[in-house]
Amino acid sequence: MEVAYDGSKFFGWQRQDGFESVQGAVEEALEGLVGDAVTVHGAGRTDTGVHALRQVAHFHVDTRLDDDRLRHAVNAHLARGVVVRRLESCRDDFHARFDARGKRYLYVTATTRFRPPFATEHVHWVTSALDLDAMRAAAAHIEGKHDFAAFGNAGSVRKTTVRTVRAVRIVARRERFAVIVEGDGFLYNMVRTIVGTLIEVGRGKLTADSVRAALESGDRTAAGPTAPARGLYLVRVHYDEAMFPGPDPGPSGVPGLYHH
Repeated sequence: MEVAYDGSKFFGWQRQDGFESVQGAVEEALEGLVGDAVTVHGAGRTDTGVHALRQVAHFHVDTRLDDDRLRHAVNAHLARGVVVRRLESCRDDFHARFDARGKRYLYVTATTRFRPPFATEHVHWVTSALDLDAMRAAAAHIEGKHDFAAFGNAGSVRKTTVRTVRAVRIVARRERFAVIVEGDGFLYNMVRTIVGTLIEVGRGKLTADSVRAALESGDRTAAGPTAPARGLYLVRVHYDEAMFPGPDPGPSGVPGLYHH
């Protein structure tokens, strides 16, 4: 299933005793439907405050409901702030995490003089003048296969800190910009540290060359700070096989506007 959620309402994806989590919310909804405990495995464990547009997860359940009716039933039982966008039967050995071949993240930053009046839990905010050309030059150094030890905070143990970042793109609008990062995998807080570093470059506190030097040194203190969780969105999880292909029609057709 493809799950979207507002990270500000949960203490991350992973189930934790005494805390509201996205995994726990989905598992409780399924248990309420089928009467048995169901374990839901996600493609990634997003942190507290991090949002998702298309998180992918899988579970095994015995039910007479078809895919669409099951999706409707789960959504009717889900807590506010999380929704199952798509749901389909999959092969028995599919694993949302281990079969994933990469992820795409989006980080949104507002650049207004005064604090945005809306959705403050869904966007980072900076008031500094930022050099967009310098940020893009620094982003070019991050692309490719590198040891990203300087961009990963202490977290879960990893066999290696080498990752391949396929693309870093900065899309700017009048009062905000987005950093889009896609790669085969990410260290703990790696995307947020990339964004925090690029913002420091934009402020003139770091240079594109210093970003390259940080990568080569592996020194976490040589990179910039970790940007807040609230601006980060998991946008897509990539697999070798097609996931949720085609449109999603309802009883009155595919939702949305269309032209005759």
